[in-house]
Amino acid sequence: MFCYKQLFIPKLTLRDFNVQVGEALANMKVINKVIRFDMPVRQQTHSDGK
Repeated sequence: MFCYKQLFIPKLTLRDFNVQVGEALANMKVINKVIRFDMPVRQQTHSDGK
């Protein structure tokens, strides 16, 4: 849970700008993956109308 909460802290830990960009992109990728896991899968059901 600690690692999950660390993703939402807006502070970057590395000093070099190029590395900070990579760190931010990696955080966004992980957050998007977590959000994708949480989304329900929709399946269309067939209704005959009877």
